[in-house]
Amino acid sequence: MESVVSMTRKLFAIAWFLSVGLLLAIWLYLAANCSFQVSGAHFGQSPNLCLMSLISCSMVPEYWLTEGGQSATGALLDYIIENHVASPRLANRAASQIFELLNKILESMVQDLNSPFLAALTEDIHVLPDFHGNRSPIADPKAKGVVCGLTLDTSEKQLALLYLATVQGIAYGTLVPATLWSIAIPMVTDIDTLLACGGLSKNPLFFQEHADIIDTLLACGGLSKNPLFLQEHADIVGCSIVLPRESESVLLGAAILGAVASKKYSSLSDALKALNAAGQVIHPAKDPKVKKYHDAKYRIFRQLYEQQLSHRSIMAQALA
Repeated sequence: MESVVSMTRKLFAIAWFLSVGLLLAIWLYLAANCSFQVSGAHFGQSPNLCLMSLISCSMVPEYWLTEGGQSATGALLDYIIENHVASPRLANRAASQIFELLNKILESMVQDLNSPFLAALTEDIHVLPDFHGNRSPIADPKAKGVVCGLTLDTSEKQLALLYLATVQGIAYGTLVPATLWSIAIPMVTDIDTLLACGGLSKNPLFFQEHADIIDTLLACGGLSKNPLFLQEHADIVGCSIVLPRESESVLLGAAILGAVASKKYSSLSDALKALNAAGQVIHPAKDPKVKKYHDAKYRIFRQLYEQQLSHRSIMAQALA
């Protein structure tokens, strides 16, 4: 019994190091080198817009960490693909490489339809990705997903379009927090500033004085291996996306923690500078037509939620 307990404790410690290591190795790199970091690991609510929790020194000494995320990303893409009638046919052809196959279908459609750019293929289909509620910045657990523009088409090409529109919807959901909030801001001790930090929407001047300008995203995890997912996010958010040089981010994070714990390095910042580095960088499209297109789709994206609120109010009144 004692050995079982001991083994359980060891396994728990290993799991803890790996999970915390993922956050530290990947996101701490950003705190030292970039101006944007987001993780879905923590979530806090406030009476205002709920970007997430504000935590002092939780990852980088003398820095505030503000975190947020979307309720479903990879799971949403899986849901959209797996519930389409064409999914079994694709699975037989692609097995685990279904994203790669869908990306190739979209590339061929650009040529076949003479589309000005790949994103323009979804001009008639729009997705609000709140299939599991909205986490941030709206914090609306009652929010529902919306797909606008469905037809009776059950082809693989139609699935590819739905997949692309979902990727774009996820990216539009990233656009608001990335535009309005900085994620790591220097820690301050002035009580007025701290109060402003806790009441974000009440003091817009706070961000002009203290917030960083977000111009870089860091991507890690399974979807960071999908070039279409990355390029759509870069184009929509308008930021360059940096991939870590080390693909096994979790293991690297655990190694960094171990290096600091063993006194190999005196601080996490020193360990990160020595052991972590940036890899490939994905830049936003330079064609102004791409930005104009996404600006228009983003307006529709916002309207889909506004219409949902209106529908909710109409039905509530009917049942009152």
